[in-house]
Amino acid sequence: MRFIFSLLIIGSSLCAFAQPKLEDKNVFEFRGVWVASIINIDWPSKVGLSNEAQKKEFIALLDMHQKNGMNAIIMQVRPAGDAMYPSTLEPWSEYLMGTQGLPPSPFYDPLSFMIAETHKRSMEFHAWINPYRAVFNVKKSTIAPNHLTKTHPEWFIDYDDKKIFNPGLPEVWKHTNRVVRDLVSRYDIDAIHLDDYFYPYKVPGKEFQDDATYKKYRRGLEKEDWRRSNCDTIIKQLSNTIHSIKPGVQFGISPFGVWRNKSKDPAGSNTKAGVTNYDDLYADIMLWLKKGWVDYIIPQLYWEHGHALADYDELVNWWDQHSHNRNLYIGHGIYRAGTTPNWKNSNELPYQIKSLRGLKNTRGSAYFSSKTFNSNPNHWNDTLQNNYYRKPALQPTMPWLVQYEMTTPLVVKKSENTYQVELKQAKPLKYFTIISSFNSKYVVEAIIPAESKFISLKALGINKEANHQYWLVAVGLQNQLSKMVAL
Repeated sequence: MRFIFSLLIIGSSLCAFAQPKLEDKNVFEFRGVWVASIINIDWPSKVGLSNEAQKKEFIALLDMHQKNGMNAIIMQVRPAGDAMYPSTLEPWSEYLMGTQGLPPSPFYDPLSFMIAETHKRSMEFHAWINPYRAVFNVKKSTIAPNHLTKTHPEWFIDYDDKKIFNPGLPEVWKHTNRVVRDLVSRYDIDAIHLDDYFYPYKVPGKEFQDDATYKKYRRGLEKEDWRRSNCDTIIKQLSNTIHSIKPGVQFGISPFGVWRNKSKDPAGSNTKAGVTNYDDLYADIMLWLKKGWVDYIIPQLYWEHGHALADYDELVNWWDQHSHNRNLYIGHGIYRAGTTPNWKNSNELPYQIKSLRGLKNTRGSAYFSSKTFNSNPNHWNDTLQNNYYRKPALQPTMPWLVQYEMTTPLVVKKSENTYQVELKQAKPLKYFTIISSFNSKYVVEAIIPAESKFISLKALGINKEANHQYWLVAVGLQNQLSKMVAL
């Protein structure tokens, strides 16, 4: 009886703490960075670099963001109806070697390389594509003979020196789904990501010439409703395509920061934005969230707090109240550093982070764009490293995407600070993590590669503190946690 009682005591010490909740931002927080390839904004820094130079740049980029505490890279892999990877559907992007259709030489697959290096650092890789942009600038861009604007010119509309996939054509929907199906099938990506470019931003005095398509496919709708319906269709189809191939892969969108102004719709935000998703870009984000077609959104709140027309505080609170049980992250316009009095103020970014952390449904941040961090604007790299992102964070779970339960890891204590670790399960392990708790508050202490068999707290820089409990947890591909094991 005494022996059984002793076992119960040991068991209760292992299970005394409940798992951290998704709302706990000390544990779960998305920290992403957009890496734009269009016109070589972020990577590669210029066209025609050698393979080794391209790789060196990307590794340096990853190392910088890892040091800053980021846990996700949103990499643009289809900037303009082309590919930053080998594809039978679209030509190589001109932003790699300078001429569209020209592969790296000697041949290598940049996307496979980038995914592997990103995952090596326990960061997520979100493959960012543009669904409708086909030619960024008709006066400057090189166009390969096999580019779709050459082989299917009837699919495109010329607008503001660009060529745009016609969003109303079923052939365009089918092709975009083929591109996404190919990406999800062939590559170990964590998400497919779309940005804010749906119907093009309007240019005064220029009309988007889709009248003929509207007459052919109007489906009994008024034109603006028909345009929204076209965007609804592609979003629903892409969601089905992604989740039918790999049900655990995320589908995310980073829309323009204002859905609708309250002057147009009582449900809208108290803003005076000159452009809105619903009325100008024909992207009904609220519908997509309500229907569960997207798994996360990152509205681009690139304005500062106190902005006269689109106040950050108004918008971050509005989106928090309209996330519809999907993961919500906030897009920060760090590229604006130094451009206005607010963006010259070193407190602007900390203010934005603290604001969103105080909200119930907001689960993290993303930053546009990568190269801005190269100059450490307003010492924000230091601020993230030393304060806001000093401790690592796990990517937030999406319960509706979870594909399997994680087995509890087996831990054998070898000394006061060293442990042998084993996980007996066939399902994929993303990584291990060590979480500490004190006064019922959790903190992520370290993220440990999945292949690890031996853990040294000293090597990880963890010094056990009195009255703190330390736990080892196994994390799955959909960021699901195993039961916690006390160290």
